[in-house]
Amino acid sequence: MRNFFLALFLIFIKSSYCQTANQKFVSTDIENFWNAYDKIISTNDSISQLRFLNEFYLEKASPGLKSLIEVRHYTPKEFLGAITKYPKFWNSLKPNTTNLNSIYSEIETDISKLKEAYPELKPSTIYFSIGAFRTNGTIQNDRILIGSELSLADENTFIDELPEWRKAFYKEYNPRKNIALLCTHEYIHTQQKEFSENLLLMCLYEGVAEFVSCKVTGKKSSSPAIEFGKNNEKKVIDQFVSDLYIMSNNYNWLWGENRNDLKVRDLGYYIGYEICERYYNASKNKSEAIKKLIQLDFANDKEVEKIVDASKLLPKSLNQLESDYEKQRPKVTAIAPFKNGDQKVKSGVTEFTITFSEPLNGYNTGLDFGPLGEESCPKIKPERNWSSDKKSWTFKADLEPNKKYQILITNNFRKQNGVRLKPYLIEFQTEK
Repeated sequence: MRNFFLALFLIFIKSSYCQTANQKFVSTDIENFWNAYDKIISTNDSISQLRFLNEFYLEKASPGLKSLIEVRHYTPKEFLGAITKYPKFWNSLKPNTTNLNSIYSEIETDISKLKEAYPELKPSTIYFSIGAFRTNGTIQNDRILIGSELSLADENTFIDELPEWRKAFYKEYNPRKNIALLCTHEYIHTQQKEFSENLLLMCLYEGVAEFVSCKVTGKKSSSPAIEFGKNNEKKVIDQFVSDLYIMSNNYNWLWGENRNDLKVRDLGYYIGYEICERYYNASKNKSEAIKKLIQLDFANDKEVEKIVDASKLLPKSLNQLESDYEKQRPKVTAIAPFKNGDQKVKSGVTEFTITFSEPLNGYNTGLDFGPLGEESCPKIKPERNWSSDKKSWTFKADLEPNKKYQILITNNFRKQNGVRLKPYLIEFQTEK
């Protein structure tokens, strides 16, 4: 009997923490989640539910779950809401999360293929946890964080209880079937350099991971956006060029609900994928092309331009597209009641009028500190008004005597089509 219980214990350990020949998997959070879940749904007392969540799940979190909570800003309230609202969903999902050993070999095989194509691959640990519906996979440093409530669902998972916007993921993707490809995609992210919040760079970041993971494994992308983009290339590229420098439109392309005319989410994956595929196909040295894509320095404009322009996906070079955009941007043409740079401005409450080269949208505005910082920015009054033609905007500021001031008119001002104002720095000196 003692040997029997020892065997059961060893089976549990193997299923929760698995070190195969080349890959480390951690799934202790899955077991902890279901222990917490059973206790949470046994009561309607919210205080007890929170205690069970903390005691049996959050306080026992693996490093991966801690990272998942941090990068997705999950709160205990979100976890409880997700757990208590969808009982049929959770009951249908559970079997898919308790036999993870059955998928480890496929994941490791795909990662071995990645290692073969990219020998510089640094090891990462794959953590299977359960979140609150905001990611199927992401990373933090060398940790791959799998949100199993999304990534391990299949055609038998009951989704009718979920909100309509959330059902789309389960209907459009086949998560569990593509779990190995997801892990390979996220593995590549752990190798990449950081990027700034720029639409093209965001698309390239995802496109590199999606293209390379598909190329080395020989698998087709699970993202419907790739096939849609290839079948509707001109429409997609025209819309992308239109949105390229309009920062507020990033989530029409990645990680959100697409609200432009195309209506297909994550089309940024197609943009990045297509650029990488074309660059790879045109490269004589395929191994070197894989290496350059994975090691791409997103902060190096010349490196980015070289890959993007070589793909010939966009209708013009990046420099030409940027030049075209700059010509569309409105400018500040005048300020009142004094000229910019004036050294004898009167102190006291002063009304500023900013005049633009053309009408703006009448609601996006932005004031910020200049290079001298907060100390050199006056106290701005709450009242701010647009002119009827939207070509000028007024605000009031309280000016102290004998002081140098800076006010930055930011690019948050924009035209109706989203094209942003060229930033404008106001500098002046008040009289003694």
